[in-house]
Amino acid sequence: MQPSPDNKPALRKYLAKCRDDLGAAFRETASREIADNIVDWFADQDITCAGTARVVSGFYPFNSEIDCLALMAALNKAGCVTVLPFIIAPHQPLGFRQWGPGDPTIPGIWDIPVPLSEAANLVPDILLVPLLGFDRAGYRIGYGGGFYDRTLARLGANGKIISVGLAFSTQEVDEVPREAHDVPLDWILTENGLFRAGEQVS
Repeated sequence: MQPSPDNKPALRKYLAKCRDDLGAAFRETASREIADNIVDWFADQDITCAGTARVVSGFYPFNSEIDCLALMAALNKAGCVTVLPFIIAPHQPLGFRQWGPGDPTIPGIWDIPVPLSEAANLVPDILLVPLLGFDRAGYRIGYGGGFYDRTLARLGANGKIISVGLAFSTQEVDEVPREAHDVPLDWILTENGLFRAGEQVS
């Protein structure tokens, strides 16, 4: 039974278990479908990479998160500049360094791989965001560190940023508990389709 939205720690634990219980085979297949979906979405939105230096931030999968490395490889091949996030310091927005599949990494916080320190620091145009749960209004529940909320607020203040949450469809909840600092995502992409501001568009 899903915990009350008022109990964020219990909700996070519940959603993490739901994601874990999907099983490795399902997560692998769904991750491939999501990679195909985002390439189609780029085409539908007339988002081109070649010749425009479009910078897209992905993420290295942690625990049972969606594996978006194949997605990053596809975008890299299409001409996008791909980057990975790294933690600069507690209570700060994330930083981003250039990285493509096959490039070396070093262990970061929680042993999540991050690009080498000498890799170029870049600002993404499109931010692919991991999450534990989401609702159709675009709000997400993460791990509680607030890194992506601070990052979205900073990037949004400095210019246009497109944010896309990557999730398995089973991670949807009726309503994510919201606080004043929470920043909604523009899009949610799952193996079943694409959502924006609560409306399924594909």
